Amino acid sequence: MSAPVNTPIPAMILAAGRGMRMRPLTDHTPKPLLPVRGKPLMQWAMEALARGGFERTVVNTAWLGEQISDHFADWPQQHPGAQLSYSHEGVDFGYALETAGGISRALPLLDDVFWVLAGDVFAPDFEFAAQSVARFQASDDLAHLWLVPNPPHNPRGDFGLSADGRALDQADGERFTYSTIGLYRRALFEQPWCETIPGNPQGTAAPLAPLLRRAMQAGRVGAQLFTGAWTDVGTPERLAQLQGG
Repeated sequence: MSAPVNTPIPAMILAAGRGMRMRPLTDHTPKPLLPVRGKPLMQWAMEALARGGFERTVVNTAWLGEQISDHFADWPQQHPGAQLSYSHEGVDFGYALETAGGISRALPLLDDVFWVLAGDVFAPDFEFAAQSVARFQASDDLAHLWLVPNPPHNPRGDFGLSADGRALDQADGERFTYSTIGLYRRALFEQPWCETIPGNPQGTAAPLAPLLRRAMQAGRVGAQLFTGAWTDVGTPERLAQLQGG
């Protein structure tokens, strides 16, 4: 009897936002395509995923989305084994669906477990590891988040972190910032956690945080701290700092 084939899970890169705080840079270029140290910002994430063996990538787009698909049109040819799919929210609905809405829309392109990360975050040393996926798959968690020390622009943080690796929805105590990198189960985007119909045929725009907070309150979100290089490239100033690093 042959051993089962291990098919790496897919990853979804969130790339649909308008990038208002990055104007005028994003007036003619989508934020994930802004160059950072010689390559488009989101390409750093794509390369990190590929190093971990995760070459099935889904990208959602809205603002200037055709530029993203045009830029990476040759990616599968340049990277044998790579599979690149798109959820074009701007084409389908004329607007971006936010995080939960966008993930729900892309569910037909994803598996029961998948990575999610933002296309405007620079974390070149993050390791997308098969061991992390295996631990998550063996758990009952709906999500596993990587948290980072709070940057100056988010001093109060987003979520707490327990000693046993649970993400906490708490108002007091030490909190950390969500890196926007996480592992997710499809079940989080179904009832009772999510009110949007899977596949989001009606184009509901919905944020992710309320779903995560519900799951945290049920004790079903794991977390760990990432202390490597990480920047939320949300302003031209932060982009300029990266270019000089």
